[in-house]
Amino acid sequence: MRIVVQRASQGRVKVEGRVTGEIERGLVLLVGVTHDDTEQDADWLAEKTVELRIFEDAEGKMNLSLLDVGGGVLSVSQFTLYGDSRKGRRPNFMEAAKPEQANRLYEYFNDKVRSYGVRVETGVFGAMMDVELVNDGPVTLLLDSKKLF
Repeated sequence: MRIVVQRASQGRVKVEGRVTGEIERGLVLLVGVTHDDTEQDADWLAEKTVELRIFEDAEGKMNLSLLDVGGGVLSVSQFTLYGDSRKGRRPNFMEAAKPEQANRLYEYFNDKVRSYGVRVETGVFGAMMDVELVNDGPVTLLLDSKKLF
């Protein structure tokens, strides 16, 4: 699994003009799933995400986690994180998991984050979505359960 983590002062996702998820301070996550991902990948990423120390403490150092600041999560499924554009001009998405598997692990990941007491808002799996956020910092990190980066 891969996640683009963006520290945000606010985030919102809309489907067909209707808001389906919205947060204030917290993290906006773009979440991708590949064929061989398992619940263990989702478990590792959920724990890593909620415990990342990327929020500033009283001295302005990134020492606080999402759990420490009581922030929310806006989680958006993003199969294009497994797009391969090394050849040609059109990305190849063969590494992205099939929708049934991807949705199951995406929902499992969101539930795992919720199990830490974090409020999780989402988009709509498989839908065309408009994602808005104010990236605070900006702070953006890439996580990969296979630790490829």
